[in-house]
Amino acid sequence: MWLPVVAIVVGLVILVWSAERFVDGAVATSRHLGLSPLLIGMLVIGFGTSAPELMVSALASLEGSPGLALGNAYGSNITNIGLILGLVALISPLAVHSQVLRQELPLLGGVTLLAAWQLRDGVISGGESIVLLVVLALFIGFSIWRSRQRGGNEDALASDTAESLEQQSMSLLRGVLWTLLGLTLLIVSSRILVWGAVEIAAAYGVSDLIIGLTVVAVGTSLPELASSISALRRREHDLVLGNVVGSNLFNTLAVVGLAGVITPIEAGPEVLARDWLVMALMTGLLALFALGWRGRPGRLNRYEGATLLALFVAYTGYLVSSVMAV
Repeated sequence: MWLPVVAIVVGLVILVWSAERFVDGAVATSRHLGLSPLLIGMLVIGFGTSAPELMVSALASLEGSPGLALGNAYGSNITNIGLILGLVALISPLAVHSQVLRQELPLLGGVTLLAAWQLRDGVISGGESIVLLVVLALFIGFSIWRSRQRGGNEDALASDTAESLEQQSMSLLRGVLWTLLGLTLLIVSSRILVWGAVEIAAAYGVSDLIIGLTVVAVGTSLPELASSISALRRREHDLVLGNVVGSNLFNTLAVVGLAGVITPIEAGPEVLARDWLVMALMTGLLALFALGWRGRPGRLNRYEGATLLALFVAYTGYLVSSVMAV
């Protein structure tokens, strides 16, 4: 049984390294191609850090483990908010200035409600998965339109991204090469990781959903953690939040959508009653904290970060204890 364990560890290490190279290359390439800082911050960075989830879920679905794909997507959303934002806010409170983020958070809430509607009958069909991809395409189109409007690049998220881009000096050729190399290694490492996860699930009688919600979800979220801590060091708070919000939108729409188009995803009642409920609760709390309430400015302080982190620990602990009890 040591070989699947080694496969998971090696797969995660290569996955994280290749994801960082992929995002760096994609950002540099996008900058040389003339994309605005707002678009790079909203789409390239936020979506790029979700490339591991996309690769892992697509391969899992292709290999007949759609539960692993769904668990990876929802588990990554929970990890992004609970572990990453909770931990980052404990290190340093996050202030929210970006109007773009204030508009995207309600959208994330709406997409989360759409997920609940699709889970109501216990299966995410191919048609419902196409709906998710269409919503993603509409969001990307709207984002491009918004970035071209007057004042769009004056947003705080655009300013944070522009400051981050100034520290990069990668050429176009190097950016393209890193993007291609990162993408290739993402595919290879995802395949190794999926094989190891499925083997362990089969050997110990653990559902691939649980494996996806825990080990795989935390592992594929490590690029978001790395980029968030890096942005925090530069005090680019809106970029930290934009990374998580963009990544969660991508996970819910693209990761689940692509996996469901490949193979319809069966989801037991526990997914809606347990996993979706925790994801929705964390999303709602994030919106409440970041948008502000009762005249309070939008920010994520240490107490609120501790609340999110405690929810993540309690949820993960419950999943682990349920496995141990079997």
